[in-house]
Amino acid sequence: MDRRQSIRPPTRRVLLTGSAGLIGLAATSAGQAQQAPGAPQTNTPTRTKGPAVWLDLDQKALDDAYDQSVYAPNQQSVNQRRGIASRLVRETHTPQRHAYGTSEIEKLDFYRTKRGNAPVQIFVHGGAWRSGLAKDHASAAEMAVKAGANYVVLDFINVVESGGDLMPMIDQVRRGIAWVAKNARRLGGNPDRIYISGHSSGAHLAGVATITDWKKDHGLPANVIKGAILCSGMYELKPVRLSARSNYVKFNDAMEDALSTQRHIGRIGCPLIVAHGTLETPEFQRQSREFVAAMKAAGKAAELIVGEGFNHFEMPETFASPYGLLGRAMLRQMRLG
Repeated sequence: MDRRQSIRPPTRRVLLTGSAGLIGLAATSAGQAQQAPGAPQTNTPTRTKGPAVWLDLDQKALDDAYDQSVYAPNQQSVNQRRGIASRLVRETHTPQRHAYGTSEIEKLDFYRTKRGNAPVQIFVHGGAWRSGLAKDHASAAEMAVKAGANYVVLDFINVVESGGDLMPMIDQVRRGIAWVAKNARRLGGNPDRIYISGHSSGAHLAGVATITDWKKDHGLPANVIKGAILCSGMYELKPVRLSARSNYVKFNDAMEDALSTQRHIGRIGCPLIVAHGTLETPEFQRQSREFVAAMKAAGKAAELIVGEGFNHFEMPETFASPYGLLGRAMLRQMRLG
């Protein structure tokens, strides 16, 4: 069932200061998922609406709905905070660097906890499929290792480098997860307690990882992933293909189908926590709501968490605190909190 969390601070948002930077907390409610999102942050005058391209959205509205910067004017400052927080974490918790493949990018950062036989949390970073490096997404590592979990951040090719093809990205993400599972024990982790998480395009890739045939393709137990947290992701690629993202992603029917997680719910064998903020674009909110609804209709375990007052770039900050919206959910899912 949808989880209702009530955090009632003196003000609407509490900011916690720590080595991982500023972490926002907000009250959440599944019912809030139905609220209309804030209007795009733009100073342009009212325009004439064109013909509908997807649902009731014309081309401009659809393009904006898959461009988070339109709805988050503070994107640059939030990304700067994330970079600073990640640098501080890496200064005090130096990760082990491991290769999971043969190309230069096929590496991962492994933050090891002091506890033996500990669960492993694997994070897949976002960046509109076009950007991002593991070193800049370390902010939640300190929280995880202090709670008794190993924390992994994957590096992988981006869609520009792959010539517009998303398939090499998910192939590398899958092989990175498989490498961690196969090497977990020697690194102090428990191969029977592998969890994944992701944000934005990383949540899309992590979602696709949950529909992988791990036994057939990687020689691992079918249920190697014990749980996933997907924040602000995309689970049906049809509207994405119709948006301006098709300018740099060379979508085709096979890619659209294979990488639309919501079309393959029957393959998902672990519980999911799906999250979005109320200040995200209408499409990112709808994608999360409808994915969870489809999971439940199929009898699958899924929970929707809504961050009141958070935009797309602020939501992942809450991973970095045990009191944050997603940090608390992560520890609960791993049975550490």
